[in-house]
Amino acid sequence: MKTGAGLLDPKSHSPEFLRDIQAKIAASVSTEDEFGNLETIAGSDCAFLGDLIICGVILLDYDTMDVIERTHVIRKINFPYIPTYLSFREGKPIVDALSGLKGKPDLLMVDGCGINHPRKAGLASHIGVVTDMPAIGIAKKVLCGVADKPETGEANPLLFQGQQVGWLLKTNKRSNPIVVAPGHRISLNTCLEVTRKCLRGYKLPEPTRLAHMYVNEIKREMLKDEP
Repeated sequence: MKTGAGLLDPKSHSPEFLRDIQAKIAASVSTEDEFGNLETIAGSDCAFLGDLIICGVILLDYDTMDVIERTHVIRKINFPYIPTYLSFREGKPIVDALSGLKGKPDLLMVDGCGINHPRKAGLASHIGVVTDMPAIGIAKKVLCGVADKPETGEANPLLFQGQQVGWLLKTNKRSNPIVVAPGHRISLNTCLEVTRKCLRGYKLPEPTRLAHMYVNEIKREMLKDEP
């Protein structure tokens, strides 16, 4: 993995400095398929408790969606919540958790945006570039762009500033659509194909759904241990 520590842990929190980093990330993003056969896929998500961030990663068999391993880190939050700058809050802990896996994933699915970001540098793109790993962003809401509301099972293009930056995908009748977007080293069509392959009847694809359950399980255990 590339380290890229300065790209995730900036020395300044000024908007100008952060946007400069995001411009470097966006310039490095590839939306071409740059990987071989997918045998494993990882999912990441974060939960928060007080001044702590819990970041978990689950590694799955791509064909069966069986869990191979899972790992997490708990860190002090060192960056405030600022919309469109989520990478600087969650990115480094996620990369730290990824480093704890025994096996390197063939692809990472991130709970967050990819190129569907005002500066095309969402969390999945940021982590993908820093780690040089193929990545997909899975978001629960539209951060930027417009798309026609899809029917169940359908995906409609998400357009921003005249370009397609992802898909609005309705995974089941009971849930609102999710946003699927390339993060890094994967194309628009393939990120949708991979996401559909990972669906098991729930709103979210298994990698991020299981990662979400994992970090919240850890959070519940931590709450039990509080005096």
